[in-house]
Amino acid sequence: MKCILDAWHAHHPELLRFVAARVPDSQEAHDLVQEVFLRATRLDQGLCGVENRRAWLFQVARNLLIDRYRMARDEIPLDDEPALADVADDLAPVEALSQCLPRVLGELSPEDREAITLCDIEGLSQQALADRLGLSLPAAKSRVQRARRRLREQMVSACQVQFDELGHVCCFVPRPPAGG
Repeated sequence: MKCILDAWHAHHPELLRFVAARVPDSQEAHDLVQEVFLRATRLDQGLCGVENRRAWLFQVARNLLIDRYRMARDEIPLDDEPALADVADDLAPVEALSQCLPRVLGELSPEDREAITLCDIEGLSQQALADRLGLSLPAAKSRVQRARRRLREQMVSACQVQFDELGHVCCFVPRPPAGG
C-alpha cells in the first residue's frame, strides 16, 4: 500500500493533467485517475512489483481513455420512431441475403469455412481460434480477414449482390440450396 501512496503523491497531479486534457468533464477526469490507482491495488504486489510506476500508470490511463472513446463512438442518438423504421428497411436486404450464406459457405475452402464458422457464426474470439489451431494471433487474424474477403467475393459473385450509392446491399439473386 505504501508504494501506491508514494505513486499517488509523486504522479497524481501529472496524471490528472494528462487525463483532464483529454476529457471535457473534470469530475470524469478525477474518476478516471482514481480508476487507474484502483487498478494498481489489484496487482499482486501493488505498484511495488512494477519497475517503472510512472509508465505503468500512464499506460493504464491511456487504456482507460481509449475504452472511454470507443464506448462513446458506438453511441447512436435515437430521435423518434420513423428513424427506427428507416434503419429496419435498410437492414432487410442484408438479412435476406443470409439465404445465400449456407450454400456459399459450403463453396469456400475448408480453412476459410472453419474460420468464418468459428469466429463469425459461433462467436469464438480470434485469440481462441489461434489457440485452437496452434497459430499466432496475427496469423489467426489474417486467416479470418482473408476468409471474410473470399466469402464476400463469393457472395457478390454467386448471389449477384448489387450495392446502392452508399455501398449498402440493395438487392441480390437468391440461390437455391445445393442439390436443389
